[in-house]
Amino acid sequence: MTEHSELKTIGLTPALHYADQALFHVARDVPLSDALSMASDFLHLAKLLSEDASYARDSDRHAWAAHYLMGMGKALVDDAVKVLGQDRG
Repeated sequence: MTEHSELKTIGLTPALHYADQALFHVARDVPLSDALSMASDFLHLAKLLSEDASYARDSDRHAWAAHYLMGMGKALVDDAVKVLGQDRG
């Protein structure tokens, strides 16, 4: 069984699609703990921006920033889940 400290991203998970094509992918070989820490940061910032968006009536920039951060955070978590799923089998 692989030690959790050795687990790294596989880099297959796309993020942020445009016209049915992925614009970005999770980078390969990033330590899983670092990737999940970054996902946590992205999702925390998205939460704060979503709250700001609920009060800002003059612009939708907070909502769009939150949307993109959530997409990147989700891709990191999805990539980590793929790695952890491989470790079980």
